[in-house]
Amino acid sequence: MQTVASLPRKRHVPPARKMPLVSNDQIDLTMQEEYSKFLKTIPKIDQVIFAPERDQRPKLAYQIPFPRVGFILSGKLEQTIGDKLGRTIQITQSSSTALYVPSNGWNDPQWSDGEVEMLDLLFGKQRVGISISRWDGHEQSSITKFDLPRRGPRSGTFILNALNELVMRPQDKSTPVYLIRALVAHVQDLMNIQVTVTSRSSALAQAIKEHIEENFSEHLSRESVAYAFSITPNYLSHLFQKEFQTSFNEYLNQVRLEQAKHLLRNYGMTIKEVANSSGFADSNYFCRLFRQKTDRSPSEYRMQYRSQPKFN
Repeated sequence: MQTVASLPRKRHVPPARKMPLVSNDQIDLTMQEEYSKFLKTIPKIDQVIFAPERDQRPKLAYQIPFPRVGFILSGKLEQTIGDKLGRTIQITQSSSTALYVPSNGWNDPQWSDGEVEMLDLLFGKQRVGISISRWDGHEQSSITKFDLPRRGPRSGTFILNALNELVMRPQDKSTPVYLIRALVAHVQDLMNIQVTVTSRSSALAQAIKEHIEENFSEHLSRESVAYAFSITPNYLSHLFQKEFQTSFNEYLNQVRLEQAKHLLRNYGMTIKEVANSSGFADSNYFCRLFRQKTDRSPSEYRMQYRSQPKFN
């Protein structure tokens, strides 16, 4: 497909004003108001466009290893993206449209002589990045950027998982819009949390959580992880319940099931291979747990994505 000609890009970005995350024991209220002001500038969207393609990336396209949402605050922006069928397509993004790019997806802005102001939300494992930039018709510049810790319940993760599931359902129009609005509200809630200086127990819980996310495919148990961090299994259970409002085993299974879903959607591995690669030694237990959590078997989950109608 022939793409729209674009001007040579000058992506000179001057140093952005860095906003502090904490001031003494809590976020400074003035800074908190400034955070909230940016999210309130996001217009009410009525359409979500997905850019799930990971391959066929143009040389100058943006691609990062975590999900992001792009908004247009003013103006319009032509974008080249890859759809779920691997095709390269052109879209026009306006203030009523949000662009959702899953992990490792890409988008390629086609800059013109019109001015555009953009806001991007970037969802890392531990932090949410917020970036506002402007294209003035000649070059792109950063207005401001800052980030927030992702603390508390995992509601943001579940919203992102739901959006990832809808990538393969372009016929669903309303649900993605409400999910994006919920994601913005979630970031607003993060801004309103009074972030206290991390206690020793919170730091330990976070380290254990990261250990699980990095080693979920290994043989992990409450006892082995407690031993690795020189604490008792009972204290580990208490720590998880206190910091994350869930049990150790429940969190471990959530991480493993999310990996299993990713493998089922993107690879032709057998169910046993998916189970083993996700950390489940017993494929029968994996299938029972998968059905319990999703109301579908792994095979049915995979078939759902492969049997989706193809839209032009």
